[in-house]
Formats: sequence, structure tokens, C-alpha cells
Amino acid sequence: MKKLLTALLLTSSVLVSAQNLISNVPNRNTTSLNGVWNYIIDPYQTGFYSFHLDQYDKSEKPAKGAFFTNYHAQNKQELVEYDFDKSPTINIPGDWNSQVTELKYYEGNVWFKKSFDYNLAPKKRLFLYLGAINYKADVYLNGKKLGTHEGGFTPFNYEVTSIVKPTGNYLVIKVDNTRHKEDVPTVNTDWWNYGGITRDVTLIEEESSFVEDYNIQLKKGNANVVSGFIKINNLDASKNQVSISIPELKINYKGKADNNGILNFEIPAKKISYWSPENPKLYIVIVDFNGKKLNDQIGFRTIETKEDKILLNGKPVFLRGISIHEENAKGGRANSQEDALRLLNWAKELGCNYVRLAHYPHNENMVREADKLGLMVWEEIPVYWTVEFKNENTYKNAQDQLTAAITRDKNRASIVIWSMANETPISDARNTFITNLASHTRSLDNTRLISAALLTKKETIDDPIGEVLDVVAFNQYLGWYGGNLEDAEKITWKSKYNKPVFVSEFGGDAKAGFHGEKNERWTEEYQEYLYIQNLKMIEKIPHLSGTSPWILVDFRSPKRLLPGIQDGYNRKGLISNDGEKKKAFYIMQNWYAKKKNEY
Repeated sequence: MKKLLTALLLTSSVLVSAQNLISNVPNRNTTSLNGVWNYIIDPYQTGFYSFHLDQYDKSEKPAKGAFFTNYHAQNKQELVEYDFDKSPTINIPGDWNSQVTELKYYEGNVWFKKSFDYNLAPKKRLFLYLGAINYKADVYLNGKKLGTHEGGFTPFNYEVTSIVKPTGNYLVIKVDNTRHKEDVPTVNTDWWNYGGITRDVTLIEEESSFVEDYNIQLKKGNANVVSGFIKINNLDASKNQVSISIPELKINYKGKADNNGILNFEIPAKKISYWSPENPKLYIVIVDFNGKKLNDQIGFRTIETKEDKILLNGKPVFLRGISIHEENAKGGRANSQEDALRLLNWAKELGCNYVRLAHYPHNENMVREADKLGLMVWEEIPVYWTVEFKNENTYKNAQDQLTAAITRDKNRASIVIWSMANETPISDARNTFITNLASHTRSLDNTRLISAALLTKKETIDDPIGEVLDVVAFNQYLGWYGGNLEDAEKITWKSKYNKPVFVSEFGGDAKAGFHGEKNERWTEEYQEYLYIQNLKMIEKIPHLSGTSPWILVDFRSPKRLLPGIQDGYNRKGLISNDGEKKKAFYIMQNWYAKKKNEY
């Protein structure tokens, strides 16, 4: 597994390397740093640069004005122009846009500080794990820089064993959600740019040598073999035995890690109860290294394609889906288990056996709850619209986000599709960019399907990227962004590829409670008619294997400005942001009930 983050020089001249991502954090020995944090709004980056724009954390002895030093005046005369302890507070995890009225539209820099005590036992190691920070994070502990991370939806971690103290620790994070054209995503998106520490902040305590990562899934091509790898961090060659036990399957495997700390394994298994929407079976899996046990709950299933069919556990399946943004009922970034269950249970009520988590990796709660509920998942990275496909650093950023997503979620049975991109314009540079991402994905995980949500401007599916995808998915908005709904039944689609086809998006806006004729835009009746007509067209698409209409719930977007209707929300939800189901919800629900009976 490649390094996700590079080594960075601390202000104290101590070199600390950012670690490979630690997986399965929820089942480790952890301490939460969630809760109330202090924050300072810093649009001019006063706490990061001197007035001559010298970057404070590159100085051997940073100035007192460097916010990450958390400096306090030593006497009544000393000039210090900030104080975290006297600054306002905010709840973490959480975005600043929905918590602080004056920051609703703010894009820029905010500093966060959390004080804590931690008595680390001898010979133990401690890691700081950050679930996600949007977008760029500079992280400091006790005045020492741990590193810089870019990417708003993927986790990262640092070892802090040599830095943490029994009392008086202060963690300071500078968060910058400013958009840049070379970022992933780029400057233009159709969702709210929520800034802040939007997911859990966790301390992980481990032994000097420990299980850092593992992959335990069915072997590709053999549903009766559990295979994968175990990766040991800081292996002691004299203690290299690893055991894997799955009590219900009577598996108790023992092996030895190699000099690189890797154990590759294949274990025959009998009478596996395969995970599916109808049977979301999860097995207790225990990895034991030197007597330290790490548990997980893992489902086993196969997902593959055969010509134009998707096969789940060897049987054809139609993916009855819906697209979902990671937004909670209050219009802020969703992060809790309750948020995940609210969204996923609405999807279940709609009749879904599958959800498309758009347009970025969602909180780990989402995929773990999907495992339990029996919902298949499409997970995506935010290669969205017009990222800089010729920029090598942009590609590396996208690949790093993809690596982090796969590292975190590769043991979740629910995930059946890794998506490379959404609605990207065709060009040679874009084709190379996405082809390379697909190749990288297969090098990390060859057991799942690969797709991308493509654009079509005619009734022919012929995007050259289709060559490298397992599932050819496309977005289309007949009746909303062009086209005549009356013609829907006459439209005939063609596909260049004998592969499963998805309609990854379709739909239109309606303001909940706004009623009128079916030809009146923005009414529930228009959205209802749009769904009726689109489904007539979609049913005739060749090789159709699934749909995920846009979208489950109305969500905030600064692009949506129509007063009295949008008011800063994309209204394409089948459910309003207040939880009210629109008429089109029931059209889709009935269609999915019919599809369920067909399969």
C-alpha cells in the first residue's frame, strides 16, 4: 500500500512521518476528541504568516503570533493578539456553515483548538486519526507540526507517541475550505462547500507492533476461499505469528508475516451464508497478533458481471437505487450514526437494495450501516465536472483520495462499485486520467466493479471510457435540462458496449407542497409526471441493470438561487429537507416494487 501522506518537518526540527492509514478504527482502543472546540476565524491567515508573508511553521523558532503555538501573554505588557481560550466554541465534528450564522457562506481559514490530557502507558504508541477535514488541514500538536492534508472526504492519521504529554496537550488545526481549480473537486460543484472538521477526531492507542491494515474477502473467482492480507506495523521478526478466526465458519488460521510485515493468505471455507440485501449476514472476524485481538464484522459475497448482467453471488440482480448526499436534516454535513440511519432507512422505504453515495466518500457510518441493512453501495471520489486532467498533482490528489477510500472500506460487503468520476467532459487527457484511476483501483481491489457516471447528449452510450468500466453508467435529465417529456416513450437508446448499463442520475426539481398542473415546472405534479415519463423511456434501455435517480433528499447548493422555490437548495429530492415525501417518491417506490418482483 502506497504512503498516503509525506513526511513533514516539525517546527521543533524533529522529523515525523505521517503513517499509512490505519483501518477499522471503530473496533480499536480509541479515545474521542469530539466535543466542544475553540475556533478563530482568520481570513487573512494572520496566525499562519508574518506581515511579510513568512510562513511561521517554517521557522526554527516560530513567532508568538503563530496560532499553532497557543501562546499566552506572560505579563500585562506583552503583546499577543489572539487567545483560543477566550474565543467562541463550536461542536466537532461539524461544519462551520450550519453552526455559525455569520459563516454560512464563508470560504477561507478557520483555526480550531482542543485541549486534552492523555497518560500514555510505557511501550504503547499513540496515533491521531482524523475522519475528514474540508478541505486543506494543517495539523499541530503541542506546537509541533504533524503535517498537511488535502481532500475533504477521506481520513488520515499521524503518530504522536513522542509528542503527547500526560497533561496540557493542545491540538490545533488550521482548516481552509477555499476552492481552487487544481483541487479535487475543482472550483465548481453543485453542493455546499461545508468547511471544518466534519468527521470524528480520535486517538488510537496501540502496541509497539500492531495490525495496521488487512483485507479479508472472498477470493476473486472462488466463492469458497477467504483470501487477503494482514499488514503489521513495525514488525518484530521474533514475533511474527498472526491468526485469523471466524468462529461461525470454524476457521482458525495461523500464519507468519514476512520481513515486510505482510501475511498473504487463502483459507478454504465451507457453508458460507453469503451477504445479500435479503440476507445481510455479517461474521465476527478476529485477527490476533501477539495476543492482541482486533475484531470486525464482515460479510462475504461475490459481485461480478457476465456480458450485460450484474451477478450477486452468481445470480442476476437489478440495482434498485437512489443517489444520496451526505447532509443531515438540519442542512449541515451529516456525520453521526443517526444521520446515516435516517438516510438509509428512507432508501429502504423507497424499495432500494442499493445506494449511490455521491459525489465523494461518505462517513464510515454510512457504509457500516449499509452492511447491516443489506444495501449495496456505489462509492465515489470527487473527480467532478472539470478537474484539471492534465495536472499531475491533481491526478495524485485524486489517486490518494481513492487509495484512502479503498483502504478504509475494502472490507465492507455493501460496497460493490468503486466510481472514478462524475459528468466529466470527454478529452484525451480525461480518458487517460480516469483509465489510470481504474487501473490503480484494480491493483488495490480486484473483487469489486468499477464505474463512472458519464454524460450523454444523445441517445447513444459511446463514451470511450466505457472500455475500461465494468458497468457503463450515465446521467440524463430528459424533461428538465432539455427534451420533451411527451416524447419519452418514443426515445430509443443504444449502447456501444455489451455491458451492464446504469442510469446513474435522472430527475427534476419540485418544491414540496407546491402544487399545480403537470406541465408547471417546480410543482410536485411536474416532478411526478417527469418520473412517470422517464421510467417509460428507461425501461427500454438495452442492458439496463440499475438506476439511482437524483436524489433522495433536497440538499443545499449555492448554485440554486430562485427565490421562493430553491432558496439555496437543489430541490430534486424525492423527500424535502424537512422530511416530507413528494409525489414522485411513490412513483419510484411502485416501480421498484415491480422490479423486485421481476428479479
